[in-house]
Amino acid sequence: MLQPGQAGGNGLGPSKTTYNDDIIEGWVGIGSQIDGLGHIGVDWTYYNGNKSGDFAAADGLKKLGVEKIPPIVTRGVLLDMASYLGTDLVKEGTAFNVAEIDGAAKKQGVEIRQGDVVIFHTGWVGLIGKDDKRYNAGEPGLGVEGAKYLVSKGVVAIGADTWALEVIPFESKNVFEVHQILLPMSGTYILENMNTAPLAADKAYEFLFVLGAPKITGAVQGIINPVAIR
Repeated sequence: MLQPGQAGGNGLGPSKTTYNDDIIEGWVGIGSQIDGLGHIGVDWTYYNGNKSGDFAAADGLKKLGVEKIPPIVTRGVLLDMASYLGTDLVKEGTAFNVAEIDGAAKKQGVEIRQGDVVIFHTGWVGLIGKDDKRYNAGEPGLGVEGAKYLVSKGVVAIGADTWALEVIPFESKNVFEVHQILLPMSGTYILENMNTAPLAADKAYEFLFVLGAPKITGAVQGIINPVAIR
């Protein structure tokens, strides 16, 4: 909500300073975002063995808030899954597991290394504003095997141009199992709704990834604007 003209109709001081301010009330898990370690748990247990009842409160997380996320400055790798699969828009329900991850990396001539941020391009955010129903109903994304594989390589974060990173419909009856593998089980951050189209168009498969996480005390997620530098 914009608060215009808070100077009461007059300017402040002899120079008549005027200003506008903001008040925001809403989700911070919207748009390009990072999931903090307090977002997903397994049977009420979160990263590092923290129990929900011990740290999750109505006025914010007492542990694992996004303000604890350090700046992330590291090598970024884009895996263009749309190009690899020969399409502009990867179909919902398409899982990225070891074969797909290694296949795309080999085609692009890149190697995934410890400390990397790995981001998938699927074309999915292109549906926003055009077919929102389809966009929200499912998505292509990271599979359970693929999540375990990338964790084993020691990556620090995994993202995609989708709203949940992982494949939907899920591969099994487990709900958001990839989130469980990444956040509570391994401490690997999740990046969602990433604007990957410019990187894919430029074939920028390797770059410097720079992100200063938002310092909202006790927040679960945060709106972000990361930068890729070639």
